[in-house]
Formats: sequence, C-alpha cells, structure tokens
Amino acid sequence: MKTNRRAAEFTRRHMLMIMVAFFGVIIAVNIVMARLAGSSFGGLVVENSYVASQKFNGRLKQSREQVALQWTAALSIIDGTIRYRLTDRDRKAVSAASVSVQFRHPSYEAADWNVKLQPTGDGTFEAVQAARDGTWNVQIDSDVGRATPYSDVRRITIRNGEFQ
Repeated sequence: MKTNRRAAEFTRRHMLMIMVAFFGVIIAVNIVMARLAGSSFGGLVVENSYVASQKFNGRLKQSREQVALQWTAALSIIDGTIRYRLTDRDRKAVSAASVSVQFRHPSYEAADWNVKLQPTGDGTFEAVQAARDGTWNVQIDSDVGRATPYSDVRRITIRNGEFQ
C-alpha cells in the first residue's frame, strides 16, 4: 500500500505567519514599554531649564562653602523613626532651628513625600514616620542660622522600612 503524502513545504502562508508573529511581538513590546514609560515619569525635571542653569554657579559656590565647614551629617531610619544629626568638625552638635527632609523618587514624582523633623534636645532631630521602601533622592535642609540652609543631598535605598 502506497500513501500519497505531500512533503512538507515552506509556503508563502508560512512566511506570512512568521512575519506577522515577528512584527506583532515587536509592536506589542513597544506599546507596553511606551505605556510604562509614560505612566511612571512625568518628564519634568525642572520648571525652567534656562533659569536652573543660571543658578548653577551660585549653588556650586554654596556647596563649596558648605564643604569648607567640615560638618558631618548622620541620617538613620530604624524602626519607623527617621533621625538626623549634624555635627561640626569638633564633633559637637550644630544648633539648628528646624530640619526638613524631602524624599524624591528618581522617576515617579507622585511618590515624593516630605517630613519635618522635631528636635530631641541633644542636637538630634527625629520624626516617627514609616519610610517607604525603594530608592530615594533625599534632600535634608537644616536652618542653622546661615543665609542659606545647610543642605545634605544623597541617594538612599530603603528596604523593609530601614535605611540600607
């Protein structure tokens, strides 16, 4: 008995299915990535880049003056408490009228949050605040009686509510 089987051929229809599948995957990935990018980043870094560029040299000068003070800043986040202490070159507490902390998410502006720390009496400022997990750009501004606040900017990672 002979069977009349047609040998498997690669036809135009096979080529069409491969092309549609290939480009369909590429288009689907592009759409997903574009939606994720658009929903997670507002696109605004500064209100006016020209004005920000004009202030750069002034901020650089303030930064150099601040480094010359040789002050040391210590930030800790443990057990739902944010603590901050600023000491001078002799390791004595720097007297500050107020301390505020801004937590800025690197790519999602809606997640940003602020907290005002309260003095504890020994030069340490603290606030009971549950810290959100993630990577944050933290700016700590201390009013130490100078023309501009002492500003401490750093990138931190918080995992399980604690500073890593």
